[in-house]
Amino acid sequence: MADDYEKLLTETYKKIKPIEHSGERFEIPKIEGHFEGTKTILSNIPAIASYLRRDVDHLLRFLLKTLATSGSIKKGRVILQRKINSQKINEKVEEYTNEFVICPQCKKPDTELLKEKGFSFIHCLACGAKHSVRTKL
Repeated sequence: MADDYEKLLTETYKKIKPIEHSGERFEIPKIEGHFEGTKTILSNIPAIASYLRRDVDHLLRFLLKTLATSGSIKKGRVILQRKINSQKINEKVEEYTNEFVICPQCKKPDTELLKEKGFSFIHCLACGAKHSVRTKL
């Protein structure tokens, strides 16, 4: 009886494919949205900002500046005044994350934004490092 169980278990393990992941616990969520006429409607910007632990307005200011468009938040949705494909927006969210979220020292996302004397800093809660932010919003 025990031999049958071991044999079945061995066969099962051979059939199971290993789970593949990047090894990172932090993955930036992808943009969800659609076009309405000439406008781009993004429905999950508040959720992305929350996941990154940053203010929605700060993330929106960065996106509007780097995408060279105007926009606003209405009822939890971001409305951009022109059509922009999701790949471009996802690239900008990744740029934002690298600039304002990821610690340059230890590469972890466990950070907070601090303002001191008109300058912005990333303070890492994991390693304690403090770095100035180059981009001004």
